[in-house]
Amino acid sequence: MMVIALIAMLTGVLITGSSRLAAGRVVTPEDTFWKAVVETRKIALLSGREVRLSYADKDKDRALVARNPDGSEQRFPFEYEGDLKLDFLSNQKGGSAMLLGGQLVETQTLPFVTFYGDGTCSPFRTQIRTGSEPRILVIDPWTCSLVLPPANPQR
Repeated sequence: MMVIALIAMLTGVLITGSSRLAAGRVVTPEDTFWKAVVETRKIALLSGREVRLSYADKDKDRALVARNPDGSEQRFPFEYEGDLKLDFLSNQKGGSAMLLGGQLVETQTLPFVTFYGDGTCSPFRTQIRTGSEPRILVIDPWTCSLVLPPANPQR
């Protein structure tokens, strides 16, 4: 009986501690971006219609916004407190770029990206700048997930 009580007490402590650790986790801009992509794709799949995802940045009220053809929208606000700039970029070669503060930044942006009712999306890349070097995420248009960079062969 004592062993069972001890196991129950340890289980309670572990569950409480792990939930506190999960609650204290910092939400990154990439986390918010991926949450918006997954939810927007789900909305498009369930409705069978196109849904557009855009970035809205108005007086520190930064969010990704999914707009349905009927005019309704769902917002995914960023919890990130620092400087943040998010751009959707075309996947086509020959885009333009410029040097800003020693960082090469692409400047040919898209106003929105489209998610289709069949589970695909328009081909795009996302450039996320948080004050440091910009990070570019390449999105696969068939699965709407991250395209992994090719592995470097060992020599």
